[in-house]
Amino acid sequence: MAKSSVDTRKIAGVRDYGIILSPVITEKSSMMGGVVFRVHPKATKDEIKRAVERIFSVQVQEVRTARVMGKPKRSMKSTGRRAGYKKAYVSLKEGQTIDIIEGL
Repeated sequence: MAKSSVDTRKIAGVRDYGIILSPVITEKSSMMGGVVFRVHPKATKDEIKRAVERIFSVQVQEVRTARVMGKPKRSMKSTGRRAGYKKAYVSLKEGQTIDIIEGL
C-alpha cells in the first residue's frame, strides 16, 4: 500500500471542531496578545493546543484555561443560573496570527 503524501495528523478532523466551540470576541479578549476560545468542558490543554494548530495552521506557544460560572438569573419568582462554560486563552508563537473577525 502506497503512503499518502499528506500527513493526516496535520489535518483538522471532526474531533477538533468538537473541542473548539467558538471564539470569544470581547473588548478584553481583543486587548490581549492571543486569542480566546470557548471550549468543550472536558478538553485538556494538550487537546486544545492540537485542535487550534490543526484548524488554523498556526503554532501555539501556551494554553491557559478558565472555568466560567453561569450568571444567576431570575424569572418571575423562581431563580436559576445560566450554564457555565470553559474558555481557553491561547498564546501563539512569534509571527503567528489568527484573524477571527475576518469576514464579519
